[in-house]
Amino acid sequence: MRYEKGRKDASRRRIMEVAAERFRSDGIAASGLAGIMSEAGLTNGAFYPHFQSKAELVRESVAETLETQSNRLQALLAAGGLEAAIAAYLSPAHRDDTGGGCAAAALLPELARQPLKTRRICVERFLTTVREMATALPSQTEDPEGVALGVYATLIGALQLARAAKGTPLSDRILAAGAEAARTLVEARQESS
Repeated sequence: MRYEKGRKDASRRRIMEVAAERFRSDGIAASGLAGIMSEAGLTNGAFYPHFQSKAELVRESVAETLETQSNRLQALLAAGGLEAAIAAYLSPAHRDDTGGGCAAAALLPELARQPLKTRRICVERFLTTVREMATALPSQTEDPEGVALGVYATLIGALQLARAAKGTPLSDRILAAGAEAARTLVEARQESS
């Protein structure tokens, strides 16, 4: 049986989209291939023409998700600078969108247990994000990459804590405190210059 041109690419894309959302919302370990394939509208046997293993699917889907997030960050930085990026990242909407939100915040503990090849790709993507943030800092900022790294770590940690406290008043307080801490990091490095 012959299929129309592009069907294999479309199937692979659908598998990766479903996997990325499932990994972020449910976790890597809790997301089985059978569930991913079913949600993608494909049979389990259709997985292996696209990926050799779940580890390969994790690596490729997380890397693509982090790249997509980097593109969104670039757009935010271009439109409203670092303040817009901080506000969007630590917003209630982003906190509540676990399946479509930041893969780093959702998956860091599990990514730390992934094979070295996957961790290296994630580190490359993290550094890309940090460097993009660094370019948005005021020119007089001392060690812009270091400041951006601190801001990024602050944002991720605050989002993780806010998600853990979701449904309580503390969650919104964590978002606000995290945003203020990120702004303070930026301002402190400008004043000391």
